[in-house]
Amino acid sequence: MNLDLTGKTALVCGSTQGIGLASAIELALLGANVTLVARNEEKLREAVDTLDTSAGQLHRYVVADFADHENVKEAIENYLRLVPDVHILVNNTGGPSGGPIIEADTEQFLKTFQMHVVNNQFLAQAVVPSMKRAGYGRIVNIISTSVKQPIVGLGVSNTIRGAVASWSKTLSLELGQFGITSNNVLPGYTVTSRLDAVLEMRSKDSGKSKDEIAQELQSAIPIRRFSEAKEVAAAVAFLCSPAAASISGVNLPVDGGRTESM
Repeated sequence: MNLDLTGKTALVCGSTQGIGLASAIELALLGANVTLVARNEEKLREAVDTLDTSAGQLHRYVVADFADHENVKEAIENYLRLVPDVHILVNNTGGPSGGPIIEADTEQFLKTFQMHVVNNQFLAQAVVPSMKRAGYGRIVNIISTSVKQPIVGLGVSNTIRGAVASWSKTLSLELGQFGITSNNVLPGYTVTSRLDAVLEMRSKDSGKSKDEIAQELQSAIPIRRFSEAKEVAAAVAFLCSPAAASISGVNLPVDGGRTESM
């Protein structure tokens, strides 16, 4: 199985913690040159130092705030002047605050749509030309199992994640002929700061402890535990590899078997 990413350059968003950082670590272990993208420069510096360099990889970082589209645009354009060839794009951005969809302000929808769909679109447009030149491209979007099964209390996130999934599928239809794939990885309940926030929200709403909520959620997962970030990252890394050349346009749940087939 060809998992070798030596000589490939990966741009990984939201990569100072959680699934984003875990994905960057896995890609580096496969030999890729990895560029981390996030808003906190201090954390970016620390994260870059955790990446494998045994194959002579050169890792970088870009400071960009995904809540500010113009900032993202400027930062990535400057980066591409330095590193014009990107073969892998991992889109990963934190979700909005939770709550019932009927109570969500319309501004929250607009802001979240821009953070995810609009920024993803810009990033794809920025790197696809170099992918076409190379005849090799991998776009992986880390979204959520809510694409298949909406999660109660995450109304805005459910809506926008669904939009990203449709956007990605459309890309796969347009770009496959150029050796470029576009796929979505759908994490379930994964041990990250995002999960902790969800547990906190449900604890406040129900009056139960976070441990009680966690036990209830785990009881509905066939493997009876939450996933680890590195397990989700393994799926991301595989989809970025040469071995996954004919896998495109899919929504891949990594959730311990919780999501029903659709």
